[in-house]
Amino acid sequence: MTARDHDAVFQALADPTRRSLLRALSASGPSTLTELSSGVSVSRQAVSKHLALLRDAGLVAGRGEVRGRRYELTPAPLADALGWMVDVGAGWDDRLARLKRQVEARRR
Repeated sequence: MTARDHDAVFQALADPTRRSLLRALSASGPSTLTELSSGVSVSRQAVSKHLALLRDAGLVAGRGEVRGRRYELTPAPLADALGWMVDVGAGWDDRLARLKRQVEARRR
């Protein structure tokens, strides 16, 4: 996954409505636009736009005809983004451990 792909995932996750849609898809499985719209406080048109951004980030996929399209979660980009965060976190853990050793050595 490229930095651009990670950026798209994090941008998609930045919005609470999009996170709510992902939670709904995770909990209930594939759902229609109408079903997803009933669980949020924005218009159906807004939900459609949010789903398009989630789809562009690779987080959801739409299956079927436009009218009966069912959206489903595609978790691979989330796993890739999590892997990136773990790698970044591990780098910081290493740096902080080195800093701690240096501080402790100076105290002696």
